[in-house]
Amino acid sequence: MTAFLETKVDKFTFRVDPACFFNNEGIWVRVEGKRARLGLSDYLQQHSGDIAFVDVKPEGTVLASGDEFSGIETIKVTIALPSPVSGKVVKVNPAMETAPEVINQDPFGEGWLCEVELSSWELDQPRLLDANAYFAKMKHDAEEEVKRK
Repeated sequence: MTAFLETKVDKFTFRVDPACFFNNEGIWVRVEGKRARLGLSDYLQQHSGDIAFVDVKPEGTVLASGDEFSGIETIKVTIALPSPVSGKVVKVNPAMETAPEVINQDPFGEGWLCEVELSSWELDQPRLLDANAYFAKMKHDAEEEVKRK
């Protein structure tokens, strides 16, 4: 079982998987050899609301870092998700078609979106936040949002 970095802001508890890297938008990357799994951070999925629909680019799609690789729809928002890495989509989580709510239930586990065969990890990694840096950013963003309400 992963020991998450965890914080409570107002009435919400947010977790960060220390095994992941993150882009500024809250997409996580977990590198496994020459592939990486991508998904939504706990903060992003809670902030967005109950996920009703997910559209992930099909297997075989070639991505550059920053290209849209997926989109989500909730009651509150529709969001285009930028890829944090370059590579080719090699697997799409089949649960996204029939049970997208798994993202809300288990964002770092069964709620992953796709697997990408990495093409330039050595260039992509320095642009990403490690778990501690993302945790600090997420906590700051959540606290600022509470102040605005």
